Amino acid sequence: MIDPDDIGHNPSNNADFGSVLDARLSRRGILRGGMGGAAAMLFGGLGVMGMSACSSSSDPQPPTVPVEPPPAPKFNFNAVAKNVLDALTLPAGYGYTVLFALGDPINNATPAYRNDGSDTGFDFRAGDHHDGMNYFGLNAAGTAADVNGSERALLAMNHENITGNFLHVAGATSSGGVRPQAEVDKEIAAHGVSVIEIQKLAGRFQLNRASAYNRRITGQTALELAGPAKGSAHMRTAYSVDGSKARGTINNCATGDTPWGTFLTCEENWAGYFARATGDNAKRTANEVASFKRYGISEGSSALGWHTLAGEQYQRWNASKVGVGADGSDDFRNEANTFGYVVEIDPYHPGAVVKKRTHLGRFAHECAVYAKPVVGKPVVFYMGDDSRNEYIYKYVSKAVWDAADASRGISAGDKYLDEGTLYVARFKEDGSGEWLALTMANAAISGSTAYNFTSLADICVHTRLAADAVGATKMDRPEWCSVNPKNGEVYFTLTNNSNRVVAAPGGSKLLPDAANPRAYEDAKGSSTSTSKGNVNGHIIRTAEVGGDPAALSFKWDIYLFAAEAGADAAINLSSLTADNDMSSPDGIWFSKRNGLLWVQTDDGAYSDVTNCMMLAAMPGQVGDGAAHKVANKIGGASLEVTTQKGKNPSNDTLRRFLVGPKGCEITGIAETPDGKALFVNIQHPGEETSVADLADPGRFQSHWPDGGNARARSATVVITRNDGGSIGI
Repeated sequence: MIDPDDIGHNPSNNADFGSVLDARLSRRGILRGGMGGAAAMLFGGLGVMGMSACSSSSDPQPPTVPVEPPPAPKFNFNAVAKNVLDALTLPAGYGYTVLFALGDPINNATPAYRNDGSDTGFDFRAGDHHDGMNYFGLNAAGTAADVNGSERALLAMNHENITGNFLHVAGATSSGGVRPQAEVDKEIAAHGVSVIEIQKLAGRFQLNRASAYNRRITGQTALELAGPAKGSAHMRTAYSVDGSKARGTINNCATGDTPWGTFLTCEENWAGYFARATGDNAKRTANEVASFKRYGISEGSSALGWHTLAGEQYQRWNASKVGVGADGSDDFRNEANTFGYVVEIDPYHPGAVVKKRTHLGRFAHECAVYAKPVVGKPVVFYMGDDSRNEYIYKYVSKAVWDAADASRGISAGDKYLDEGTLYVARFKEDGSGEWLALTMANAAISGSTAYNFTSLADICVHTRLAADAVGATKMDRPEWCSVNPKNGEVYFTLTNNSNRVVAAPGGSKLLPDAANPRAYEDAKGSSTSTSKGNVNGHIIRTAEVGGDPAALSFKWDIYLFAAEAGADAAINLSSLTADNDMSSPDGIWFSKRNGLLWVQTDDGAYSDVTNCMMLAAMPGQVGDGAAHKVANKIGGASLEVTTQKGKNPSNDTLRRFLVGPKGCEITGIAETPDGKALFVNIQHPGEETSVADLADPGRFQSHWPDGGNARARSATVVITRNDGGSIGI
């Protein structure tokens, strides 16, 4: 099975770094701590001023009493061992309940899920492939938002994709011909987003099926376009001739929230849902062809076959030019341009319109996370583009933060997300970096020969091409990101990249560079074949210069190199042990309550030894390590690269917390404000079960969570401590 995340479409010649310097990061040169650091400086200054105002050098002074630092936090669990059980394995003293699984009804009118492939009505059921997730607290009555609400809340979560072999009775019908309408309707509805109300009753969280908050946003839901691309020629379709509206959200991966209390869902591998006829390029402009190539929408693709049915709700999945009009208002040639965005949903107001925020760019969006807002300063969001050789972005609002907007919901999104500046990152060899503005004022964009940019709308719709033009740094699949609440530093997971080589590159192949420094061979079990490239991935982190999220420069280092504990030291650069080794970090999330970092994996390289997992970490800060030489080797070729490496974690600062069932990815995480319940999504257990296996439940890869002979289901679980204490530390 081909992982769509691992398919690259970046042919640009942007440098990896060329030569790599031995420059080291200076810890003294980085201002850290955000508001916490500023507060320390302020109170320190007030203390000195106070002493000067009420004493003199001749006054007797009290003896200096040394202040003991607070004890370092400690994990309250022992590391979970790697395993390949068809179970969710937790530390001793912890337990879980299944809260919300594929097909569960979200109202009282929809029947219980039979889980035999015959179920319908997914507009009112949990979708498939539970992914990113956010918690929105409610007051005890369930009538208003309460950021401290720990016993009643709304969960908003993504449903990224489907496991067709479990979703349908006999698996999905081949897309080689006309697809059955019942299958297509179910698949479209099983994508998208769920917003559900949960309540703690009799000591455990349960879904409130009678809640008016409960709703599904699917691949067919009507919504609005917002930002610079709204109303542009790129967005005109037979559905919205003025280019102001669109339908549906698809392949939603990671998420985010906002300072004004809304949910951000991010469209990732949307390009693979669109078909295009052979010969369509000849009917399109040079700009259109360049864009299709850059985003991977190829001629001759039949995608999932949703377009094979009659009716405009199905024909919209055909991005071919079939109409005769000049502007696209008589077909769906521009439909793909309405996907690939951050989508804003107001969970507290079910009647509020859903909006696609085009100014945050169009690419394979992972999450969108904000830096701590400061009154009078712009609001900043960070994002990654999850595909091989893609980029890291941030968005800086034009409007400055007004604390009065914290309760304004999606109307505040209009203020902060529709007008600002989108930037892309360039990482430098010496551990510094810069944010490159994606605007028409940038001569590299206005003078691009790969795409003729004429407007900001062009940039927002064809963001990858604009980032190519300015020379952004190609990264090893940027996935989730998260902001450390203690110091404002930003952590990005770089899951893996099979395109890294150590010999002369060609085509999409890349040499290692300082920010992506590894390329090596990895054998899986007793297999004679090996994986090559950055097989296990790494986590990079940045610190904005001056502690200002809107700054145009930053410092960086690599927090963690994922690897197998038994790997050679040239590969296991972070000296991971059996208690914390991992492969392919994907989800990453900081607790705003205690600053604990959670890392989730989506791995195929280490799956002979362990299922995917989640680890807890107490990270340091950018610059706590030093420059480090990485000796890469594939076959007889070798290449040494110097990178900026963070301090190695220990078992006291990085520890495996759980291991999931067979075939799953661990993804999506949220917690109650009191820290006593952790919500985690278990995505696509048993996904390698074939159509032939459906005839014999004994051959299913997984039966989790229901057990027995049941088909496996994606699900949200609630993890608690048996003694009712806080999770993790």
